[in-house]
Amino acid sequence: MEPKRKIVPPVYLLLAMSTMLGLHRWAPLARLIAPPYTYFGVAFIALALALGVPAIGAFQKAGTPVIPFERATALVTSGSFRFTRNPMYLGMALLLFGVAVLLGSAGAFLPIPVFVWIIQMRFIRGEERFLEDLFGKHYVAYKSRVRRWI
Repeated sequence: MEPKRKIVPPVYLLLAMSTMLGLHRWAPLARLIAPPYTYFGVAFIALALALGVPAIGAFQKAGTPVIPFERATALVTSGSFRFTRNPMYLGMALLLFGVAVLLGSAGAFLPIPVFVWIIQMRFIRGEERFLEDLFGKHYVAYKSRVRRWI
């Protein structure tokens, strides 16, 4: 019997992005943002990368896995983790938002709340329980200082 395969967050990101592009192309609904204002999406994409990429580096530096289903070996609270407990997930959501702004159509925005809900329910809730069990009062103190998203 093969081990159960688990879907990692970037797969949901790609699904949301594909849905976004499809809705923009085939069911745009309405234009919410017109050029040249659509170019503000680039700022959100840059912010997404500024949050997510260093967060991955912080995990690697601490020697703890980035993959949600692997056992954490360190509690990372520095860098972008000082402002949000989930900079990688927030970065993914901001990336989607930036692309939706670039596209400018109402349909492009629809997958974003679905993506955030999936990440919240499928990953963050379980990760928080696991981290609290693993790191105890240190994680509880961190949780009281730093917001989940923003």
